[in-house]
Amino acid sequence: MSPLAAVLLSTLALPCLAQAPGQASATAATPPMGWNSWNHFAEKVTDADVRAAADALVSSGMRDAGYIYVNIDDTWEAGRDKHGNIQTNSKFPDMKALADYVHGKGLKLGIYSSPGPKTCANYEGSYKHEKKDAAIYAKWGIDYLKYDMCSYGNIMDKKVGKPNAANAAVRLKMDEAVYQKMHDAIAATGRPIVLSMCQYGWDDVWKWGDSVGGNLWRTTGDITDTYARMSEIGFGQAGLAKYAGPGHWNDPDMLEVGNGGMSQDEYRTHMTLWAMLAAPLLAGNDLSKMTPETLAMLTNKGVIAIDQDALGKQGDRLSQEGQQEIWSRSLSGGGMAFALFNRSADARPVTLPLASASLAAGTKLHDVWADQDVSTDGGQYTVTVPAHGAVLLRSNP
Repeated sequence: MSPLAAVLLSTLALPCLAQAPGQASATAATPPMGWNSWNHFAEKVTDADVRAAADALVSSGMRDAGYIYVNIDDTWEAGRDKHGNIQTNSKFPDMKALADYVHGKGLKLGIYSSPGPKTCANYEGSYKHEKKDAAIYAKWGIDYLKYDMCSYGNIMDKKVGKPNAANAAVRLKMDEAVYQKMHDAIAATGRPIVLSMCQYGWDDVWKWGDSVGGNLWRTTGDITDTYARMSEIGFGQAGLAKYAGPGHWNDPDMLEVGNGGMSQDEYRTHMTLWAMLAAPLLAGNDLSKMTPETLAMLTNKGVIAIDQDALGKQGDRLSQEGQQEIWSRSLSGGGMAFALFNRSADARPVTLPLASASLAAGTKLHDVWADQDVSTDGGQYTVTVPAHGAVLLRSNP
């Protein structure tokens, strides 16, 4: 470690969290569900788009299925006034009025910023204005903040150099400190605001995100609407289960369901895997143009029940044989969920042996997507799974 890094490290002792024990889990007791503007609208999102999304969440039944957050991503920001207060640009003329509209629909409003001087799209970030920004968010009625690393990485590079073994410890402390700073600013407002830490899994964020007040943290880079990227991200979550629980969730990024880049079987894998991972379910499609199939997939009650299970125990890989995988997840009340995945390009049989899944012979299984009970034979269950597809099973005690 360089002398400069050692000095910086000594100054970055983290203060105690300005949050009572249990407050974080109450804020996000189950993985947040809602909609985010980026995947479909990106930098073109407007106040009208957000209002239309809120309307669609209600009219489609998605709100009643649990999708309650309406999250504005990057590009809403303008500069600051002479007092340092963040301003909205012409696309969002009155954020308080927008929040009131969304709240009037029985929904919650989310917003976006960065701990750096600039956001990823080069708009105004929160660097050195955390308290002011948090207070303004609370005044507007914001319920969720996606806090995206972006340009803060450049600040770390300038202060201690590019990432390497010698400065790893100080970079980690800087990473922790900048997120805790915003958490404490939010806590000081007295308004419950979900803190979504978007920093791409750097510095093993799952090991410390909870300790600095995060309610969820990105464990990966950005998702895209392709099976290759979705599966790389989703299946790459194996081994992270112990770091998730009520109030603090691993976040493999937003949903691409309905955006058109994958087949129905691939989107079913997407939803199945995210449910097994106890992942936030943030739809990223154009809600005004959903097909009945997309809506049915996003609002499947059995899948959502697994994702939102009160035990909050993330699932993990149970077995793997070639490109066929079985994942399991413990559920409240003693139940279990099992996902049978076929990652190959052809339909293949996948077998769930009851004994290896800690199930007694004769245990009843329910196919969640088909919504029907299935019978086991000879102490196992075998099903042909479509190419890039998934079967989701649930057992009850």
